Amino acid sequence: MNKTDFLKKHRNDLLLIGGILAVALIAFAVFVLTMKKGDMVTVSVNGVEKFSYSLNENIKTVITTGDNGERSNVLVIQNGEAYVESADCPDKICVGHRSISKVGETIVCLPHKVVVAVVDGN
Repeated sequence: MNKTDFLKKHRNDLLLIGGILAVALIAFAVFVLTMKKGDMVTVSVNGVEKFSYSLNENIKTVITTGDNGERSNVLVIQNGEAYVESADCPDKICVGHRSISKVGETIVCLPHKVVVAVVDGN
């Protein structure tokens, strides 16, 4: 079967796949473009909110966890974005996470039970 026969035979399938991809791309773009910029960052440790910082200030703070404060994550808020600069957890997934600034975005460090979340200031 040559290319022309293949396209004729599967034309409707290709149109359906293209239509589904176009709808998914449009939905994703609408979702990303309508996300609201956050005002505050909350830091929760073991499910309890411990700290709250404004995204408008540039700070660098150490979040300590554990019974004797033996575990730490370094949170940096700079230019309206928050990220974890360093951590002493084994996997360092939180350190590799991109900066967050939109309402609902989070950075999680499971070994230390730390959640950094962007929230609306209200």
